[in-house]
Amino acid sequence: MSAPQIQAAQALKAIARNEHIKSYLQQSEELYPLILQAAKRFITGESKQEGLVAAKEMLGKGYAISLEYIGENTKGEKECREAKEEFLQLIEEMGTASIHQTVSLDLSHIGLLIDTEIAYDYLIELAEKAKSYNITIMVSMEESSKTDDILNIYKKAARHYPNIGITVQAHLYRSLEDIHELMDYPGRIRIVKGAYQEPCDIAMPRSKELNDRYLQLVEQVVKANHPLSIATHDEPLIRQIEQRHYLAYPQVEIEMLYGIRPDLLKHAKDNGYTSRIYLTYGQEWYLYLCHRLAEYPENLYLALADMIQPASPDKYDSY
Repeated sequence: MSAPQIQAAQALKAIARNEHIKSYLQQSEELYPLILQAAKRFITGESKQEGLVAAKEMLGKGYAISLEYIGENTKGEKECREAKEEFLQLIEEMGTASIHQTVSLDLSHIGLLIDTEIAYDYLIELAEKAKSYNITIMVSMEESSKTDDILNIYKKAARHYPNIGITVQAHLYRSLEDIHELMDYPGRIRIVKGAYQEPCDIAMPRSKELNDRYLQLVEQVVKANHPLSIATHDEPLIRQIEQRHYLAYPQVEIEMLYGIRPDLLKHAKDNGYTSRIYLTYGQEWYLYLCHRLAEYPENLYLALADMIQPASPDKYDSY
């Protein structure tokens, strides 16, 4: 990124955590519909039904899918329980529809900020339900302050439920050591660069060094013959991954977020690689939208265009 792009990304990450701005936008009858139009480039909608419709559409096009009910940093016990119930209903409806795919979630959406035991118990309940339908639960990674708790809960749960996977952020220096331990567990490992703004003493900035570390982590998991999701939209990085033939391994897939570089994911699918699209739904899309814009500040232009002239209703054509 150029210096102005880095500044824009940092500003967007700061805005993402500003509860005052979030509350103002959510309560504004004028701004909320406009911002939602921008968000709909990256989310399937605000309801579970919209998420399931999108999932079926993408499955019909030959993609694997991961579906998430958006939310994180939930501070009320009632709200965490309601989120857990929403995930249970999502798993039930996916299973009934024979969508034997992946459900992704943040542990802070189901109780991590209240009590790690609540988050663990809810994760186990979801994993048990998912197991009956051959559905995978993929635990996302959050800010570095939560990493130890997330990994501890995952390791405890994964001993009993191999259908739980875990996400690793390549930009954290600790991830090189973490990934060695995680390969002792059966769950799929998803490697991302990392979307959160972290201190420079614990995380790398976007750079060639980070790309090299990403490739290093991928190589270790591939060589261990461990189930792996390569989650990136970085085209030069993807080219290197293809040149090294990592995507040709049967236990490896490439995963991308809905609405970002559909051309790259379609290219991977058309070349016979297992290609997964990460779909989201829900009303807590504000933070998610800010992160998508921060990752690639040029998306601000698309967001502005979407506010003025919404994209075509058939928004899956590009896939």
